[in-house]
Amino acid sequence: MAVKFEDRPIEQVREQTIDQLVMNYSHGIISAEAFERRLDEAMDATEHAQLSLLVEDLELKPDASYDNMKEQRFSPQYGEGRVEPTENVISILSSNERTGVWTVPSQITIYSLLGSAVLDFTDAIFRQPDVTVKIVGGLSSLEIYVPEQVTLSTNVFNILGSTENKAPSLGHLKQAPHIRIEGIQVLGSVEIKVKRTMKEKFVAFANSLKSTFQSH
Repeated sequence: MAVKFEDRPIEQVREQTIDQLVMNYSHGIISAEAFERRLDEAMDATEHAQLSLLVEDLELKPDASYDNMKEQRFSPQYGEGRVEPTENVISILSSNERTGVWTVPSQITIYSLLGSAVLDFTDAIFRQPDVTVKIVGGLSSLEIYVPEQVTLSTNVFNILGSTENKAPSLGHLKQAPHIRIEGIQVLGSVEIKVKRTMKEKFVAFANSLKSTFQSH
């Protein structure tokens, strides 16, 4: 016996609603304006009925091809090859930035004194499911950007400092890596956040699908 629609987890219903919106927009069934408006409403919806209304006039539903393309786009990038065990990021009276496409080692240690550092996992390639970031900082600032689909844990000891985690850490897709952030920060700050929101990712994904379908 199927579970009643209103008894299903709302996050699951929200994801399916968004998938259907992306599918219909990418095939030119709804306009860009309607897609973004409905996408905003889907992300803000708190009731099943609200989500149902957003797609009640849309017959096209995601298929296996869509699911595969979504998995490739939204899952963390995994690569083959030898895993580097550790990497050091040193920022003393200076700034240091690790960003772009890079291979994530199993452990990263950040030494920062009177400086700033940026660690950006947005487009990074993971080769193992668990990554540890160790922080040793004083009078410094550290920004860490993570994809929304990873899971996170933080254990930073602050002395006259702060640690702020703004990342939603969804981690619901397959092979979601776990990033563990730990260490000590004296008279400094650690900020963990997402560079691109999930809405921005869905809009970019929908536009890329639309371009693909229009070229065929």
